Amino acid sequence: MGFQLNWLSSHCFMEYNSDICIIGAGPGGAAAAIKLGQLGVNCLLVDKSSFPRDKICGDGISGKTVTLLNRLNPEIVDRMHTDHEHLDCWGVKFVAPNLKELDFSFRDNFNPLEDVPPGFISKRIDFDNLLIEEVKKDPKIKLLEGVNLMSFQKENDLFILSDRNGEYTITTKLVIAANGAQSAFSRQIGGLEKEPRHHAAGVRAYYKNVEGVTQNNYIELHYLKSFSPGYFWIFPLPDGHANVGAGMSSKKISQKKVNLKKALTEIVEHHPVISKRFQKAERIGSIKGFGLPLGSKKRKISGDRYMLIGDAGHLIDPLTGEGIANAIYSGTIAAEIAAKAIAANDYSAEFLKAYDEKVFRVMGPELQISYQLQKMLSYPWLFNIMANLTIKNDKLGEVISCMFKDIDVRKKITNPIFLFKMLLNIR
Repeated sequence: MGFQLNWLSSHCFMEYNSDICIIGAGPGGAAAAIKLGQLGVNCLLVDKSSFPRDKICGDGISGKTVTLLNRLNPEIVDRMHTDHEHLDCWGVKFVAPNLKELDFSFRDNFNPLEDVPPGFISKRIDFDNLLIEEVKKDPKIKLLEGVNLMSFQKENDLFILSDRNGEYTITTKLVIAANGAQSAFSRQIGGLEKEPRHHAAGVRAYYKNVEGVTQNNYIELHYLKSFSPGYFWIFPLPDGHANVGAGMSSKKISQKKVNLKKALTEIVEHHPVISKRFQKAERIGSIKGFGLPLGSKKRKISGDRYMLIGDAGHLIDPLTGEGIANAIYSGTIAAEIAAKAIAANDYSAEFLKAYDEKVFRVMGPELQISYQLQKMLSYPWLFNIMANLTIKNDKLGEVISCMFKDIDVRKKITNPIFLFKMLLNIR
């Protein structure tokens, strides 16, 4: 079928026919489209916004994301390294509830002036647009911007998708839903609902002139005693700007009746240590909130003629709150399965469950380990002990640092026997 366009009368109604329609052109949807193009498959990519557009996020582009982008197309990472909009990031700083600081490098023996960094920090308006520019290079991808698909009907083994006014109608054999945490398709067709125990909320604001930014642009995660069991972050950005935010489990927010916007303001203005770094800072714009459907529970993310990817599939990392890497990863997996479905002319739930199987085979262990670590960090006393021991023991610090690169190390840290040895400082 490829994709076809029909103009209907003078009312500017438009009909599209496509074997594959991807709803949502963020990192997951864009990655799926790019991968399909590489596999020689035409697709229709639809987004409710026009690019460049903003997206509320922490703006961290992790090493995992960089690895996945290198697999997709190394030129994307090369452009990020040379473009002014993307800031090189070489590590992470943890601040424990007792205010002990732990710095961990993403790479050993690096030269920040010559080496390509393992991670970046980039406003989503810039990062997402970078991927869309890559999408636009491929004639096999038809991009529709400013089209908000709201109706999803199945007729004669096809999905009929349309916007609220019926001005756009898309007929497709297969839907890849990549339209984020608030995906109407995921709720209506996939049956995924918000579960407070497996959901978090965050707020972020942009500031300029925040003092004390870490050398080599380390991202900062502060686990404050006054904001337990949430976390506060500072991510440096180009031109002296910073993404500043706070996040917490939706269940805890409800139990403690936390107002995240007020909590963020309170930390920035009154925390005895952090407020000093904001004395000359200026907030740019308002504080904005967003939801984080966490991948701490295994769910059904495919069905008859559809697959759910990224945030729409509730695949956000429970420990870090990162969604970009898992969106790109699940998007490329969905593209591979979609190409096989076209070749086999089989879009059934039975055929597409191979997508669920591969996603949870490659991502499931990491998601579960992250969930266990997230629960551990909700105990300030335990975090404080770990911080004290890590500061005193370089080898222990190396183990924690490797946690960001090696899932097997993450698994060790969740093992009670390993923890017991660590608390006794036995290696």
